[in-house]
This record gives sequence, structure tokens and C-alpha cells, in this order.
Amino acid sequence: MHSILVIGAGKIGSTIADMLHETGDYAVTVADVSAAALATVARDGIRTIQLDFSDAVALQSALKGHYAVLSAAPYHLTGHVAQAARLAGVNYFDLTEDVATTRMVKELAEGAETAFIPQCGLAPGFISIVAHDIASRFDKLDTVRLRVGALPQYPSNALSYNLTWSTDGVINEYIERCEAIVDGQLREVPAMEELEEFSLDGTRYEAFNTSGGLGTLCETLGGKVRTLNYKTIRYPGHCALMRVLLNDLQLRNRREVLKDILEQAVPSTMQDMVIVFVTVTGERNGRHVQETYARSIYGQTVAGKPRTAIQVTTAAGICAMLDLLVAGKIEKRGFRKQEEVDLDTFLANRFGRVYAGERLGTVEDHAGGKASLAAVA
Repeated sequence: MHSILVIGAGKIGSTIADMLHETGDYAVTVADVSAAALATVARDGIRTIQLDFSDAVALQSALKGHYAVLSAAPYHLTGHVAQAARLAGVNYFDLTEDVATTRMVKELAEGAETAFIPQCGLAPGFISIVAHDIASRFDKLDTVRLRVGALPQYPSNALSYNLTWSTDGVINEYIERCEAIVDGQLREVPAMEELEEFSLDGTRYEAFNTSGGLGTLCETLGGKVRTLNYKTIRYPGHCALMRVLLNDLQLRNRREVLKDILEQAVPSTMQDMVIVFVTVTGERNGRHVQETYARSIYGQTVAGKPRTAIQVTTAAGICAMLDLLVAGKIEKRGFRKQEEVDLDTFLANRFGRVYAGERLGTVEDHAGGKASLAAVA
């Protein structure tokens, strides 16, 4: 049994802990600074420790003896966890969309005897695996467009949005500059710009630049593609209202005020959905063709608790990458990219199957019968 330390007892961290514990294959410990948050995840088989993530000595000590650490901490604390993992000689996973943090993780991974696998969630994460898989089937690439949205099923406010994820994370991706490939050149483009609209299954959506969703794809596909970009999906009108808050009211320079406004005024919801939409164009067998991947994913129950679609998809992403490392399907040292994993391999994993529309707990085995989560690797 592999010993795992999960950093953060919030919405995502608690879902990760429950998913791993349910398999019976992992001994799970959850660390958080908040005793109240830890009380919500504590149960038979899951240990908890109260820990200040900014205390480097205490963090490194907590990591010792574990096979891996999975960081579900706020993005601005993720770097502390990565540094402690390197010093403790522990395999490292995170969910960050923060570009600067990922660059730091890559530097820390140089010469490491353990694996450093950042950006293991939905976007960045699964979206990179999908895009790379489709792109690999083209003789020559032209355009790769990645679109992802975590949306309320029943929007009822002017923003057409509900909180289902980290407010800090949403603000960060709305403000920080975005990587993209434009006319074959790596560029930084502003967030909340290049607004577009599209229809999917008869519903209108908008999409705009946000930071971090491409993960390491700019590096992987650099020199091979003319256009590569990532945009977040929202319902029409959301972008314009957020621009008022960020730009006209200058709240991009007062993040704590913006966070307080959003958390006080925008309700959370358990009734959400995740949309994954990737389009690739290029040449195949001498013809100019397009291939698209589109999927909508909904929440489900994990360990007897209802979880939102964004909780389930994000947690499933990092749990699947851990499973694949344990199984020897990912190189066990140094910096590892999401797109190094084959899409079929990911979807065949007991956690990755969430993205194929299957439910945790009982999944179809290859013979068509039922198998428990613990029995499918």
C-alpha cells in the first residue's frame, strides 16, 4: 500500500482523499492549516494533520516517509510544497494553472530521482492529453484550439455563473497573461480578450483567453503548429461583466476585494457541468481536415457524498496520474508532462474513466461485467 499525503482539505483535496481511500490501495493522510476543514474529511482510514504550508521545516517533515504528495493547496502555496517534495525525495503532483509555479517546478525537477508531475487536473491536465492525442494523428498541423468550461446547469444571475471551484484560481486565470502560439511564434496574450461565440448541442456559449490552460503544450507543439490557444467557456455576457469588475472598477489590482465580492454575491452550486471541447485542423493524407473532441461531464457521488463535476474531474485527473505512475506507465523521475500519457491509457484507468462518462465505484470491465473501483487499475 502506497502512503499518500494530500495537501489541502478543501473541495478538491477532500474529493481526492475519498477517491484514493475508496480503492483500498492507498494509505491517505490529509494536511491543512484549518482544523475545521480537516474535521470534514476525517473518517476511518484517512489520517489528518494540522499543518502550516508556509512552514518549510514542518512541511518537509510531514512529507517524509510518503510515496507521493498531491497538492490541492491554493496556487500561491504550491511552490512551497514542490520545494519540500524535492528536499524530502517524494513524488510530486499538483493541480496548478499558474505558469510561474510550473516553471519553478520544472527547475526543481532537474536531476531529481523522483517524479514531478504538475498541472494534473482538468485544464491544464486532461485537456492537454486530448489535444496531443488528436494532434498526433495529423501529418501537418495548422490550428489547435482548446476550450474548457465549468458551468452551472441552471444559471440565474447576471454573470451566468456560480462558484464551484477555487475563487483564487478563477481570479488568477482571469488576470494573468496567457501563453499561446500565434503565426508559429510563442506569445503572451492578455486574459479576457479574443472573445468568441459558438454553439454546442443547441446552446450558445462564449469563450475568451485565460491563463494556464495550455500547460506545457506550447513547448511540446512549438515549431509544429501555426496557432495554438486555450480559452475558458462561459455563457454569453459573462466576459463583459467581468471586464467591468477587473478593468473599469480596477479590481484586478485588489484581488482580495474581488474575492470577497464574488464569494459574498455569487452563490455556489452542486448542479454544475464540465465541457471539454478541442478542435484540431491540419493535413492528413494530403487533405485539409478537422477533428473535434467534445464531451460534457456531470457530478456524481464519491464515498457517499455528492460531488460537483469540477470536483470529480479535477480529482480524477490527479488520481489517475498517480495510479499511472505507480503502475510504471509514467517515467518515475524528473519533470513529466501531461501529454506524455496516451489518451486511451488515461481513459482506461479506473479514475480516468470519469472522463469517458463512467461513474466511480462500479465501472465496466473489459468483459462487459461490473468491477469495483479497487479492482480496476
